[in-house]
Amino acid sequence: MMAQGKIVTLDVTDLAFDGKSVAHLDDGKVVFLKGGLPGETVEAEIVRSKPRYDQGVVHRIIKKSELRIDARCAHFEQCGGCTWQDLKYEQQLSYKQKQVADCLERLGGFDTIEVKEIMGVDDPFWYRNKMEFSFHVAEDDSMRLGLHERGHFDRIFDLEKCYLQSDLSNEIVAWVRQFAISNDIPAYDVKTHEGYLRFLVIRQGVRTDQTMVNLVTNQGEFPSGDTFLAQMTETLGQITTIIHNQTGKLSNVAVGETENVLYGPGFIEEQLFDCRFRIRANSFFQTNSLQAEKLYGVAFDMLQPEATDKVLDLYCGAGTIGILLADRVDSVVGVELVEDAVRAARENAALNGIENISFHQGHVRDYLKQQRSGAAEFSTLIIDPPRAGLHPKAVKRIIAMQPEKLIYISCNPSTFARDAKSFAQAGYDLPVVQPVDMFPHTMHIELVGRFFRN
Repeated sequence: MMAQGKIVTLDVTDLAFDGKSVAHLDDGKVVFLKGGLPGETVEAEIVRSKPRYDQGVVHRIIKKSELRIDARCAHFEQCGGCTWQDLKYEQQLSYKQKQVADCLERLGGFDTIEVKEIMGVDDPFWYRNKMEFSFHVAEDDSMRLGLHERGHFDRIFDLEKCYLQSDLSNEIVAWVRQFAISNDIPAYDVKTHEGYLRFLVIRQGVRTDQTMVNLVTNQGEFPSGDTFLAQMTETLGQITTIIHNQTGKLSNVAVGETENVLYGPGFIEEQLFDCRFRIRANSFFQTNSLQAEKLYGVAFDMLQPEATDKVLDLYCGAGTIGILLADRVDSVVGVELVEDAVRAARENAALNGIENISFHQGHVRDYLKQQRSGAAEFSTLIIDPPRAGLHPKAVKRIIAMQPEKLIYISCNPSTFARDAKSFAQAGYDLPVVQPVDMFPHTMHIELVGRFFRN
């Protein structure tokens, strides 16, 4: 077993599913590295050793890869947001497609599935419609407002410019930071749980040019709140609504226990295809609006919806897929655990005049258990689960329902491959999978697969 702390020279040969690079020791043992690109020779430190593989950190690149480019962002080496901004975008796509195929073969046992060419974005920058920025008390007691340092959950750096959201978003971050410093409004300290400012969340409608500023704070009166509101609306006139969320919870998440609309309607709207979606401060919505249309378009093309289809939309979130699909089928029932998401789904269905859709709030596996006696009620299932994939009980209950058509949208090829194996063993065919790149410069991959009952 390799001794931890040892410095080794390695040739990087591949990229792994989680964004790490892959190399091998002289004896053939795999090493997963933070840093490095295929084709590079690197000097790395072994930081953890296990029987089947080692983990390491690249300290120096001895020979650069032809695939390496200069990262556009000045924060790239420090920031934990982008993993591959120093890798040519076409190569990012190539490795993501390869990783989907590898997961299907290695974890699912599939070797005949067609993995279509991954759908990339038209512009790999400026694509995010939502960003969360954290306030932080630095070691010298100064205030920070920005993003997490790579590999550190408890360190924040001051963001100057992020290339994933708009220029307006960068202006807002700089303005809020300066306002807080000038008015001596303290940042929340995650260690002492004292202070006030916790998160700044910015949401934007790409198709509507609407912008939301959501300030998440500790409990208590907003210091200089009237001045903040007056100066922000005067200086940054493009902002359409401002929200103040308050929370006293110790958990470090950008969700408030109470919410107050300071300015505007309290929501923004986004357009996907012919539907309008109302997005509130704590609503779930796909983070890449333009690419979401491609993702859903692929799903609908695979589904080939018919006017007689009765659709069950599992893990429906704010109901986006079901609402977009409703006018092509007989009816849609959405199931979602999060109460706020169900409330948003109902609001958006009403906003678009959709009457043949309903939503059920609760666990998917529990809802499916109730449906066992009426298995023939739904001819079509749409599944869009979280990264963990389907609960084993949910898989069994879906199989028991025997739907004719099953569309699975996944943000995790490994759990998709695991679940797909279960469906295949139950008699479902999976002829093709379509990967979609929703998050350029990161290791995240989305895909769509359609299962046929044979």
